[in-house]
Amino acid sequence: MGRLIYGVITSLDGYVEDTRGQFEWGAPDEEVFRFITDLERPIGTYLLGRRMYETMLYWETLPQDGSVPAFLRDFTGVWRAAEKVVYSRTLKTVPTAKTRIERSFDPETVRQYKSTTDLDLSVAGADLAGQAIGQGLVDEIRQFVVPVIVGGGKPWLPRDLFLELELVDSSHFASGVVFLRYRPKRDGTGA
Repeated sequence: MGRLIYGVITSLDGYVEDTRGQFEWGAPDEEVFRFITDLERPIGTYLLGRRMYETMLYWETLPQDGSVPAFLRDFTGVWRAAEKVVYSRTLKTVPTAKTRIERSFDPETVRQYKSTTDLDLSVAGADLAGQAIGQGLVDEIRQFVVPVIVGGGKPWLPRDLFLELELVDSSHFASGVVFLRYRPKRDGTGA
């Protein structure tokens, strides 16, 4: 059975985008990028909101030659190998391989994805991830905290969420980025 993982890069004050909708302050350096790529290798399917999908389109067109650093080509290969499910009411088609569109988030369908694969799944996009967390579908949260305070913007979690977590791993990098890996604490009902 696959696990559903929410991996995210946030500011110290808890945002994925600043008040201008920008996120360049979160761009990982090579050390962090290599670490992220290693975490992504077991991902068989990406569940993406439309905006996150449009951001990730970059990886579909990045050249795979010597003009691009090897660590970026490595991630590109991981991205291209995975299936992608884009949740969008507005997209008509998708230009990426191994990609399909779902019009709405259906928790039961995601449960079926998880139960029918040995590979992990990743949910990306704060709104979509919030829905998955709210439905008890997320098995692991991987947060990269960037040493920057942006003062507002798009939060990485829904505001009305309460969820107890267990820290299972952490790392820090020369850039000051901190990696935190959590699992939701489960009660006896599996919730």
